Amino acid sequence: MPDPVKMAFERQVVSLPLSDILPMRRVLAGIKQTARYKRIVCSISEVGIVEPLVVARHAKEGGAFMLVDGHLRHAALFDLGSSEALCLIADDDEAFTYNKRVNRLATIQEHYMIVKAIERGVSEEKLAKALNLDIKRIKTKRTLLDGVCPEVAEMLKDKSVDTEVFSLLRKMKPMRQIEAVELMSAMNNFTARYAHALLAATRQEDLAQPDRPKKIRGLTAEQMARMELGMDGLQREFKTVSASYGDTVLNLVVAAGYLSRLIGNPGVSGYLERHHPEILTEFRAIVAATSLEEGGSGASEEPAFLE
Repeated sequence: MPDPVKMAFERQVVSLPLSDILPMRRVLAGIKQTARYKRIVCSISEVGIVEPLVVARHAKEGGAFMLVDGHLRHAALFDLGSSEALCLIADDDEAFTYNKRVNRLATIQEHYMIVKAIERGVSEEKLAKALNLDIKRIKTKRTLLDGVCPEVAEMLKDKSVDTEVFSLLRKMKPMRQIEAVELMSAMNNFTARYAHALLAATRQEDLAQPDRPKKIRGLTAEQMARMELGMDGLQREFKTVSASYGDTVLNLVVAAGYLSRLIGNPGVSGYLERHHPEILTEFRAIVAATSLEEGGSGASEEPAFLE
C-alpha cells in the first residue's frame, strides 16, 4: 500500500498577531505607491483578507513565524492598523510564491466576476472601493459584453484585452466582429489602436448602423476607402493561408524529418559537402528552422506573481 500523501499545510486557518510574523523581505516605499499595492489596501479595507498569509514556524524563536508568502498583504494590514492576520501554517519555509503559476485575470473573466458580485447584492460603489477603481470603470466592465456576439466572447474569454476594444467591436455586425477578432488573434494584438484600424477598414454595410457615416478621428473618407480595399485583400489571403496551414506544417515536419535523417548519413552528407555544398547548407537551414519552431511552441506565458 503506497504511503499517504503528506499535507503541506496544517489543516486549520489560524489568526496570528502581526507582531509574531517575521517578513523575509521589506516592502519598499516605492512599491507602496503602485496601483497594485493601493488596490490590495482598498480590497482588504472593504472586504478583508480573501487569501490568508502563508507562514512557517520559526525554528529558533519560539512562538514566532516566518512569512513565506503575502508580503504585500502583510504590509497593507500594518498600514491599515490591523493587529492580527489570517494565516496558513506551512510545513516548510520555502520562500517561493505559492501563486507562481496563476495567470493574470482575463478581461472577460473580470467582467463575469463583477456581474456575479452585483447579482449577489454587492453594490457598484463597494466594488469600486474594493478594487480601487473609478465607479465609471466598474460600469464599463459590467456592460462589457453588451452588443458583442457570443462567438467573440468565447474567442476572447482567456485573453487580456483593452476594454475599449469591446466598444469598437459593438460598432460592427456579428460576422464582422468575428472576422476582426480572428485577425487580432492571428496578430496576437488586442489593443484599441489595432481595433480602431480594423473598424476603419470595415465596409459600411458591415457596421452595426450602416446608415450612419463612419467617422474615425484622424482619417479621411478616402483613406478609409483605401483601407477597406486593403482589408478585403488581407482577409482573402488570411482565409487561404488558414485553410492550408495545417497541411503545410505537416508537410514541412515530414520533409524536415526526412532531411534530418538524410544529412545525418555520413556518406550522403560527405557527398553533398564535396559536390553540392550550397544544397547541404539549405537542408541544414530547413532542419534547424523546424527544430526552433518545435522548441518554441511549448513556451509558457510569463506568470503573474500575486502577493
